[in-house]
Amino acid sequence: MKLSIYAKNMVVTPNITRRIEKKTNKMSRYLLPDTEMQVRMRKEKNDRRVVEITVPMGNNVILRAEAAEQDNLFLAIDQALAKMERQIHRHRTKLEKRLRDDAFKTAEPEYFEEEIKEEESPKVVRRKTFPVRPMSVDDAIIQMELLGHSFFAFVNVDTERTNILYQRKDGDLGLLEPET
Repeated sequence: MKLSIYAKNMVVTPNITRRIEKKTNKMSRYLLPDTEMQVRMRKEKNDRRVVEITVPMGNNVILRAEAAEQDNLFLAIDQALAKMERQIHRHRTKLEKRLRDDAFKTAEPEYFEEEIKEEESPKVVRRKTFPVRPMSVDDAIIQMELLGHSFFAFVNVDTERTNILYQRKDGDLGLLEPET
């Protein structure tokens, strides 16, 4: 496993590096040898320590965990790694269920008639605001991958219009541009 450690507004001491390497080394048994794990740490204005861990798993799957603690970086690291380990287990369990030996055998008829129940229309259950920054399409792709999201909104520096970058089901990317 390849490990990259980044820090913002703080210094990464050898003790911090050793702690991260020791803890992440245990996770290498779950991951392929060429898997890259990125650990990003930052110190915020209120002395809060934030640790983000990102692991691209292939097949367009990016696992991401974040933890924050007041004044205690080591606790934040441990919490973020624990979240990441749970996500890795959850991801592997989904893959194992999907790829069982009998996954393609059906005991029931494939097509059967059933009463169609009327479904409730979806509703907005959460609202979130975010800054929309001017950037190139290439920068937006990198940002979307770092965040581990399936879409990303940004202002295109070439057109000065809001664009939406999204992950398609076939694994490629799509770009939504408004008409003029």
